[in-house]
Amino acid sequence: LTQENIQPALREVRLSLLEADVELGVIKRFLGHVEERALGQTVRTSVKHAGQKIAVTASDQFVKVCHDELVEMMSSDREPLSYADSGPTQIMLVGLQGSGKTTSAAKLARRLKSDGKNPLLVAADMQRPAAVDQLRVLGEKIEVPVFNVAGETPLGIVKAAGDEARRHKADVIIYDT
Repeated sequence: LTQENIQPALREVRLSLLEADVELGVIKRFLGHVEERALGQTVRTSVKHAGQKIAVTASDQFVKVCHDELVEMMSSDREPLSYADSGPTQIMLVGLQGSGKTTSAAKLARRLKSDGKNPLLVAADMQRPAAVDQLRVLGEKIEVPVFNVAGETPLGIVKAAGDEARRHKADVIIYDT
């Protein structure tokens, strides 16, 4: 695999990740590792799998490199999220404006919901005018309630979220700041 024949594929992967709202720094690191792994690999025309010989192409091999890098990137020997012994588990997303907190909050809520949890999204980003609306739209889409108090400070919203979580019987509160 050469620089010339992997560049179009890297461009397609980059666009797909951008469309999926993956943070730009993560995309750059991922593509850098993929490029490093792929460059110089000899393209095999067939592999043995389960005792059978299967034909493969250069694009199949590139997809395998991407898959292996994703698996390595997402692997961790750390303890997964641990939940509070009593009351709802509280997760606060913090970071620079435009870093993807609102989108990540909804993605996390969707994942927790699919894991059997009952999340509550809290719109506490009062600096970006569209943040509350964006979280409400995302919350509706994934069928997760979104809490906000119009005109209140982020601290006031966060303080009031506990009562709302009890009303909804939420076991996880995700604060979008």
